[in-house]
Amino acid sequence: MMPAGGRVVVQAAMSLDGFIAGPDHDMDWVFEFTTPEEFPDIVAAAGAMLSGRRSYDVGQRDAGKPSGEAYGGAWDGPVFVLTHEPPPAAAPARVTFLSGDIETAVATARSAAGDKDLVIIGADVARQCLEHGLVDEFLLMVLPVLLGDGTRLYSPGGLARVDLEPISSRLSGSVTILRYRVRH
Repeated sequence: MMPAGGRVVVQAAMSLDGFIAGPDHDMDWVFEFTTPEEFPDIVAAAGAMLSGRRSYDVGQRDAGKPSGEAYGGAWDGPVFVLTHEPPPAAAPARVTFLSGDIETAVATARSAAGDKDLVIIGADVARQCLEHGLVDEFLLMVLPVLLGDGTRLYSPGGLARVDLEPISSRLSGSVTILRYRVRH
């Protein structure tokens, strides 16, 4: 059972065909449909983020673009990166590299999040969190585009069935925002 405080929420912008990143981990397409200013409640709920090394590297590659910053630059809280090999270059002060197991990484990041949500970014870290029963909710922003290729939110094979309970859905411009609770 999760300790008191915020939730562990897998967040993703997703194409209608289930991709959270396009070919070559492209994220620019997201900002063709939405901006963080449209979702201040989602940005305000984030207390800390946990991602994998690939997501971090994509953010570094895209530095200076909206896709290179958390919520397009509208948020500046602590970021934790789960990796077996921290990069040789110095990271921004708010970034902490963690190695080890997913449970310890989530506990560390949740502590930093306080009473706000720990936001999980990236398919691999989300999968690991799901495998260990650490996810409370999914928050998906479904965008009106079919990418045809890229990184899927949830790749087939390897994970047992995960049952979800719908919490809410809303339309904001052309974006459909879906929230689901994970049934444990």
